[in-house]
Amino acid sequence: QVTDEGPYTCTFQANNKPRIAHVYLIVQVPARIVNISKNVSVNEGENVNLYCLAVGRPEPTVTWKDQKYGLVSEGEFLDITEIKRQQAEDYECITNNGVAPPDQRKVKVTVNYPPMITDMKNMPAHLGKTAILRCEAMAVPPASFEWFRDDHRLVESDNTLTIKNEKTRSLLLFSNVTEKHFGNYTCFAWNGLGASNASMLLFRKLSHRALCGCTHTR
Repeated sequence: QVTDEGPYTCTFQANNKPRIAHVYLIVQVPARIVNISKNVSVNEGENVNLYCLAVGRPEPTVTWKDQKYGLVSEGEFLDITEIKRQQAEDYECITNNGVAPPDQRKVKVTVNYPPMITDMKNMPAHLGKTAILRCEAMAVPPASFEWFRDDHRLVESDNTLTIKNEKTRSLLLFSNVTEKHFGNYTCFAWNGLGASNASMLLFRKLSHRALCGCTHTR
């Protein structure tokens, strides 16, 4: 135990003469993390302060490691100013004093931010065929989606229009394109931090003959 550390004296007799030997016992204790920040969720632009407290003999070193980029910060405290969404990840605390393998623990940092629509484009379609309009939005927490046309919210109807919402995107599916489907559509994505919208066009794809003005004669 640590309390056993200290000076010890050994006495013995040699050639009828008393002898004394002095020994100092040093007790080493492996480095161990005793207190660390809990997983944290913050909004983009806020400051993050993480701590990792360790004990051991000799005094251990404490290092924070950035799992994504491999960056290293020395010391018990890790301060991130105005955190960005790209900095959301696991941060690992490592403590070591050479007595035993290092002790390691991770803290998960989640960065919340409003939706940003990243994938949207106009799409051509043939009459009587299927067509898809895609709207992809990056957001934490994940965005909810709605589709609008001429300021009216779209709902699934008559088996020709289907809305499929996934984790990061929404699909507007047309199973049988008619003239009434051609036009401008707006995708609206939102979460508790904000919203974003983008418009795209479903337009009639002309046939090769219509494009070139070709006629066929025998």
